[in-house]
Amino acid sequence: MRVKDSAIGPTTVAVQSSGRSAAADPAEAAAPRTGSGVLLAALGVATFSLTFPATAWALEGLGPWSVTACRMLLAGLIAAGCMLALRVRVPARRHWPALCAVAGGTVVGFPLLTTLALQTSSTSHAAVVVGLLPLTTAAYSAVRNRTRHSRTFWGAAVTGAAVVIAFAVQQSGGSPTAGDLYLFAALLVCAAGYAEGGRLAREMPGWQVIGWALVLCLPVAAAGTAVALSVEPGRLTGHTVAGLLWLAAGSQFLGMWVWYRGMSAIGVARASQLQLAQPLLTLVWSVLLLGERLTPAAPVAAVAVLVCIGVTQRARG
Repeated sequence: MRVKDSAIGPTTVAVQSSGRSAAADPAEAAAPRTGSGVLLAALGVATFSLTFPATAWALEGLGPWSVTACRMLLAGLIAAGCMLALRVRVPARRHWPALCAVAGGTVVGFPLLTTLALQTSSTSHAAVVVGLLPLTTAAYSAVRNRTRHSRTFWGAAVTGAAVVIAFAVQQSGGSPTAGDLYLFAALLVCAAGYAEGGRLAREMPGWQVIGWALVLCLPVAAAGTAVALSVEPGRLTGHTVAGLLWLAAGSQFLGMWVWYRGMSAIGVARASQLQLAQPLLTLVWSVLLLGERLTPAAPVAAVAVLVCIGVTQRARG
């Protein structure tokens, strides 16, 4: 059996049996089913929900610039190793602008800005602010792709975002902080990276999208790691090592792989709405792993956001 992987799944399957060959149904080979796409995107969200707790652990022993540079370097080395082992061809020239957007948004911009934010913001507060990411991603994708979605879709998306905003404001006491500014900037760059990566994942495998973006950043990551570690004092603890390993292998590589694959199957806008559940999952992890306390508003927000997710997934574009 020979399988050739494409951006959204196997494209050709040749089966030798009794001297005969059969080609896979093009309709089935073109893309994973919608259910599979939702499952992959949801797995990506579950992986991302551990990013902030892992970052908090890494910050216990390293400075913010060191954490960002080290996670980039480790993830880049993992990606480069996979590329070499599988002898993956270099992407076509037309793919590099989108790869630069993915690298700038998801490899450099979002990790750095959120790490800086977590110096002054709690994990739970940062999680609910970043809950605006689905709306910003859907809006960017709609403008970028010139697509239209139903009023029901947008109404549910805006409602979900409003719930997240209200929850964030309630936690911060009604006044934005310097950490919030970092988080809002992170939303903008990450939305662009997600949307461009989702488009590109229709033309090449999702793991190669994030893989090449990480490889693209390797020179910057290596130089940044050397400089950051020489300037910022640091010490390696169990939490620091575990946090860095999860950020590099989980959040930055595996999570992005399944996330882009899911987006290519069900669309950027709909996949982005699944992230409305991410801040609530992160709140759970912040309690279990960091000992933070949830406010009474958390269960109410959880139910409201999950309802919005259900509406957006059923709404027709």
